[in-house]
Amino acid sequence: MFLADGDDFMEDIYVSSLEIDPCTSTNELRIFVGTWNVAGRAPVGSLAVDLEEWLKPQDAVDIYVLGFQEIVPLKTRTVIGAEDPRKATNWNLLIGKALNESSGCPWLTPMLNPISSDSYHYVRNPGLEKRASFSAICDNTRMRGKPITQHRHHQQAVIGGSKYKLMASKKMVGVFISVWMKEELVTKYSVSNVKVSSVACGIMGYLGNKGSVSVSMSIERTSFCFIAAHLASGEKQGDEGRRNHQVSEIFKRTSFPQSAKDEHNLHPLTILGHENNRNLCKLVVLTIQIHEIKLSSFLWNSRIFWFGDLNYRLYNLEDNLARHLIQKKDWKALQEFDQLRREQEDGGVFQGWREGNIEFAPTYKYSSSNCNRYSGGVPSRSGEKQRTPAWCDRILWYGKGVKLLSYLRSEIKFSDHRPVSALFSTQIEVNKSSNPRIFSKDTIVPNIMPPEQIGTSGNYEEGKATLLSLIVKDKEASSIHTQKL
Repeated sequence: MFLADGDDFMEDIYVSSLEIDPCTSTNELRIFVGTWNVAGRAPVGSLAVDLEEWLKPQDAVDIYVLGFQEIVPLKTRTVIGAEDPRKATNWNLLIGKALNESSGCPWLTPMLNPISSDSYHYVRNPGLEKRASFSAICDNTRMRGKPITQHRHHQQAVIGGSKYKLMASKKMVGVFISVWMKEELVTKYSVSNVKVSSVACGIMGYLGNKGSVSVSMSIERTSFCFIAAHLASGEKQGDEGRRNHQVSEIFKRTSFPQSAKDEHNLHPLTILGHENNRNLCKLVVLTIQIHEIKLSSFLWNSRIFWFGDLNYRLYNLEDNLARHLIQKKDWKALQEFDQLRREQEDGGVFQGWREGNIEFAPTYKYSSSNCNRYSGGVPSRSGEKQRTPAWCDRILWYGKGVKLLSYLRSEIKFSDHRPVSALFSTQIEVNKSSNPRIFSKDTIVPNIMPPEQIGTSGNYEEGKATLLSLIVKDKEASSIHTQKL
């Protein structure tokens, strides 16, 4: 009985969990998930206005999760060469500026003399804020065959800070994910097990021109998994099979790093682990009911979001008819030919996953930057690729307790794709205890470097600064700013 499937059973389990541990409550979080293929273009300063318009920074959003594809051109040099963090650095700087400066919070360019360590602890003013900790920074990436195992510590008394803080960031060739959270919520909630992972499944099945980067984290007793992906291109018959296979590979090969301290940690270490958390929940509840045990730290719920340039096209639809339906804005008729939904219905991929109703025009492929015309068509223009427009850029989710508030595309004419975003409301289960909040950041912290320090020589080690230095400098200056006010 306890292993039966069904939403009614899971609702009973959820109620039982609250009865077993009455020291819990549920709080709402609003999560903005966005995806954008930027076609290898650099994040120029003029993009800041467009980015701010897309993100629309406002108090209602608690967490921003942004996935990008092709932040570098997918050429041989970038695909098989060493990772260059500067592109991701520049995107993070631009995102941070858009999220913070629009709300009047200070956002500072990082300074030199960085704190180059994988363990950072800061102590806030105990009279104003609770204590927090950054520790055990790691991911599943190995450098030159050896895991990154620096061990340094730094302590700094700081108060104040930017409105949104970078929680995790990961780049693999052109695929990039960046997660930001309100500073006040980092203090308010127990945020733990922040980890990153990447899966390369492009050329020969193992190069990073296609694949995914993921972030896993826990907020109180609820786990989250965010997967930003770029799947195989192509609109020929059978190309959907390659995309389905890559989805399967990402499911199988995504693995979040485990450390010694995770021995008794029930936080999922894979995407499938987040999905199967519900079944694990049933077994634990059975154990609790038999032995009358309270398990206050168990993660009862998982929320999973998969987004990116998934590259699914329109299925068996002539190009001229597709363009006709787009001109009529007959999205319902057009969705009848959507390849992703057809594959879901046929059981080929993403079974049990959900997506909002698409009520916007296909997001790919536009003729050029600063243009509202789809590529190809009749009459075709010289040098243009003939591509039938399609909803390549998608956002899906899996798990209970998630409500979709909006599903939109933006009209930024920066690349041949239009960005897509979804706003979600989700419930997290919160402990009512007064234990100090501990933030354990198990992830590689991205290098943050001011644009003026980036040259063409490639020798940027002397000028690099990590996110950790940004945190310290940002908070120090914010404290001074507050005192002046």
